[in-house]
Amino acid sequence: MDDHLEVEAARIPDRDRLLAELREAGLDAQPVDEVGIEVRVGDNAEEVGDEVFAHVEEVTMRIGANFVPIKHEGVIYVRPPLS
Repeated sequence: MDDHLEVEAARIPDRDRLLAELREAGLDAQPVDEVGIEVRVGDNAEEVGDEVFAHVEEVTMRIGANFVPIKHEGVIYVRPPLS
């Protein structure tokens, strides 16, 4: 089982904002590459994953960006709507 969850933002400013928000929530989040975030989840992958997804949704709504968080195979992607 993975000990971290990946978050992939669409843009660098979005990644930076999400990173700050996740850290403020007490999560162990680290930047990866240009638009990635790695969140340490340890043995509570599903529970922490749900918490991370909720934070990503909340930040996306607060920013007012036309993006949708999508959870797929252990990664949360923040992308424009598909259609």
